[in-house]
Amino acid sequence: MALAYSQGMPPDTKAPDFSLPGTDGNMWSLASFRDAELLVVVFTCNHCPYAIASEDRLIALHTRFAPRARFVLINPNDETAYPDDSFDAMVGRARDKDFPFPYVRDASQAIARAYDAACTPDIFVFDQSRALRYNGRIDDNWQHPEAVTRRDLETVLEDLLAGRDISIAPVPSMGCSIKWK
Repeated sequence: MALAYSQGMPPDTKAPDFSLPGTDGNMWSLASFRDAELLVVVFTCNHCPYAIASEDRLIALHTRFAPRARFVLINPNDETAYPDDSFDAMVGRARDKDFPFPYVRDASQAIARAYDAACTPDIFVFDQSRALRYNGRIDDNWQHPEAVTRRDLETVLEDLLAGRDISIAPVPSMGCSIKWK
């Protein structure tokens, strides 16, 4: 497991568009989320312990902030080298976890490259005009949710939805490196 940190996309960068197949049988794009005030794009996968540890937190945040903030999870990993990240395995994971958000496949890895994603999970928050407002971690303790003292993503969503500037400095996401082809 190679540890990687988010490289950071410059603030105000416009979200690159995508058209990706979801585990629910639908195609998803930026337009699919046009009514959301915020869009949270998470690059993730099935096999990384950091990504797995984030799933329940992302579900809870989505449940709390939807429909004003919507989430989409994108798996860009090379499924040949990592069969646990195949589309069929993604379908099973989304079903088993009862994901309330789209889980989509970036088989070409073009979208992960367009976002400069580096790790799983790598979190990007875009405003209504789909300009980047935040690229950073979910919280300060990926292994022990009960020991979290700083809830970065939650604070960012609260601040932005209240019309405030983000009140915390971003800390890069940390996780397994994206498995490039």
